[in-house]
Amino acid sequence: MQRIAVFTSGGDAPGMNAHIRAVERTAQKRGLEVVGIVGGYTGMMAGHFEVLDRIRTANILDRGGTVLKTSRCPEFHHATGRAKAAEQLAKHGIDGVVACGGDGTFHGALALHQEHGIRIVGTPGTIDNDLAGTDYTIGYDTAINTAAQAIDKIRDTADSHGRLFFVEVMGRHAGFIAMDVGVACGAEYIAVPETMTDIEVLYQRIVSQGIDKRTVVIVGEGDESGGAMQLARRIEDAYGISSKVSILGHMQRGGAPTVRDRVLAARLGAAAVDALLEGLSGVMIGEQNNSITYVPLEQTWATRKAVPRYLLELATLLV
Repeated sequence: MQRIAVFTSGGDAPGMNAHIRAVERTAQKRGLEVVGIVGGYTGMMAGHFEVLDRIRTANILDRGGTVLKTSRCPEFHHATGRAKAAEQLAKHGIDGVVACGGDGTFHGALALHQEHGIRIVGTPGTIDNDLAGTDYTIGYDTAINTAAQAIDKIRDTADSHGRLFFVEVMGRHAGFIAMDVGVACGAEYIAVPETMTDIEVLYQRIVSQGIDKRTVVIVGEGDESGGAMQLARRIEDAYGISSKVSILGHMQRGGAPTVRDRVLAARLGAAAVDALLEGLSGVMIGEQNNSITYVPLEQTWATRKAVPRYLLELATLLV
């Protein structure tokens, strides 16, 4: 193995730049040349490759987003798109690939491995923390801290005006962000995709605070109620209680990564390079109980990662 590539794909996550830097620095120390693929799978198909070195990766680990850019790539869902990507990898002499992203990225990586024999390993880069096989994903810690800071500010306004606020956080299929920030910020109710939202219980939580007192409800965007706007509307229609809605949205993806995310990103990046050198492929490099793990890519989405039960219990106990 002489030349490897690294790319970021899907939704950006704080810490991706620290990860890119770690891959470049580790590969150089191992005697490998490193190429960055610009623009995710779209860039891979188009041949947008650039050599990475210490100068290119200097002063990036504290930056949000990804210097290699990212994209959603519907064309990669088809065999013809993957064939284009494999052709470009061969053309540029790539012996192995590190793919940083979520389950969509890993679906594409596994297909490349199976259809074209590309040696590829994945690293978990997503704020949702929903990939099985790793305790935390790159970007999650920054996202929950960003959300918590915003919710603390909203709570100040809710308290000043004695208002009911519904705050929506990201998490289309998983409630990790909502549960963590809900418990951390003292939410009166937390609605997540993993549990059914009970409107009557929610109403009782609201009135128990007093109608003229501040109440904050955290809603994961994937909750079956349809999100914060729909849940607020249901409460008003059923009980005549008006509220304010704040949707935090993509701000949770931005900003400088926390120390925890930088260290995790660096560790997984270094481990990914070593995994390629050891001949591994078709696996995700994760961290569980402070140890590096290697999990088959298909297992990362086939096994549903559960929100810890203790969080569900705390959310009820501490109201």
